[in-house]
Amino acid sequence: MSTGDDTEALTTLSRRRRWVGGLVVCTVLLAVGGITAMQVIKSPAQAAAESSPPPPSLLTAEVEYRVLTDAVILRGSVTANQRYDVTAVAGEAEASAVVTKLPLAAGAEVREGQLLAEISGRPIIALKGVLPLYRDLKPGAEGDDVGQLQSALAQVGHSTTGDPEGVFGPRTKAALAALYTRIGYDPRPAQPDEASLIEGAEEEVTSARRALEDVGEATNSKPGGSKQIRRAQQDLAKALGRLADVEAKTGPMLPMSEVVFLSRYPGRVDTVNSRLGAQVSGSVLSVSAGGLEIHGYLQQHQKGLVRPNHRVDILSEATGQALSGTVVSVADTMSQPQSTEAADPEAKAGGSAPDTSARGYLVVIKPTGRLIEGAVGQDVRLTVEAAATKGKALIVPVSAISAGADGRTSVTVATPNGDRRRVPVTTGSTGGGYVEVRPNTGERLAAGDRVVVGVRDEAAEEGNG
Repeated sequence: MSTGDDTEALTTLSRRRRWVGGLVVCTVLLAVGGITAMQVIKSPAQAAAESSPPPPSLLTAEVEYRVLTDAVILRGSVTANQRYDVTAVAGEAEASAVVTKLPLAAGAEVREGQLLAEISGRPIIALKGVLPLYRDLKPGAEGDDVGQLQSALAQVGHSTTGDPEGVFGPRTKAALAALYTRIGYDPRPAQPDEASLIEGAEEEVTSARRALEDVGEATNSKPGGSKQIRRAQQDLAKALGRLADVEAKTGPMLPMSEVVFLSRYPGRVDTVNSRLGAQVSGSVLSVSAGGLEIHGYLQQHQKGLVRPNHRVDILSEATGQALSGTVVSVADTMSQPQSTEAADPEAKAGGSAPDTSARGYLVVIKPTGRLIEGAVGQDVRLTVEAAATKGKALIVPVSAISAGADGRTSVTVATPNGDRRRVPVTTGSTGGGYVEVRPNTGERLAAGDRVVVGVRDEAAEEGNG
């Protein structure tokens, strides 16, 4: 073959190769374009499937085995074993009842035999006692209240030894007069005109004595004279008896308006409600004695949750003071509105007891810290950490409980491999967002299991975000 033929053949081969190469390139470009088009163009079903939110994820909580607690919240009032409101002197005209001395400030300690206040020039004295004072104590009186006065006088250094216990005799009169003198006052006389009464009785005795002497001289030598003497002697005895009776019933007395009997000392001044020179209208000051405690009232649905020795958080919103306490007792019967005397026997010694007009089961709480001065009568907020179960129990969040159409309750356990297992349960006590559960016979539920409490919709969360 000639050289020209060879050249033409090579040229032809080169053209064919370029054509094949171009065809390959076009094929590749078409393939890439198809793939791109497939990614851009989607069927309606595929578009709907890809636009649907992802499946929600389960929210689970651990089954616990512990004592179920609940917080019982109620109102309470700070009280003392005894409280007394000092008011106007009984028997004084209201217009003349004026505060003439106020020696103690709120928060001050009160000691036995101390002057609490002076109203219209008359003292009010603190003494020790628990019996109710229902009468003025006057010479010649007898009773347990007189015995209490004798004991109180002895406590402040004025002995009544020599008088029988419970008899207001001469030694008791002397001791009472000494107490008044010590604090700078004259005691009130038992009889307003006792000076004239004593003088009249003494004159009667003098006359009887003289009559006896005269009869003796006149009948010394006469028959039957002894009879006249006997009668004169009887008259003298009667006069002496009347004098003794007057003397026994006169002297210093203790008006019930001038004394405050407190059961324990030192006492404390809770509030001072008046000022020097002010007319008395209501309470001048309030004093209390004994340990402070807090009274609250539980309702029927709360009573079973609170028991003695439970811890209590105490908050005074008025002062901001917060401290802890302990439940001392819970009443077995519901309190009814009643008088303060029935509520607190010690208060009948002259004090006013806490308000017991509320209905409910009385719960008494003892603070473990010291309440601030003036706390008596304050309203406080009580949070009792109550045990809802008697011992440890299986508990789950309340949201884990579901009820079927048959009314039976159950929880759903989520297993580690993603399965779910329905466990029928019986519910018990509730508290703090949890509920006690007991798996039905033949069912399995244990501490550490994870129970379904809800689902998280991640798509909705992203949309909200």
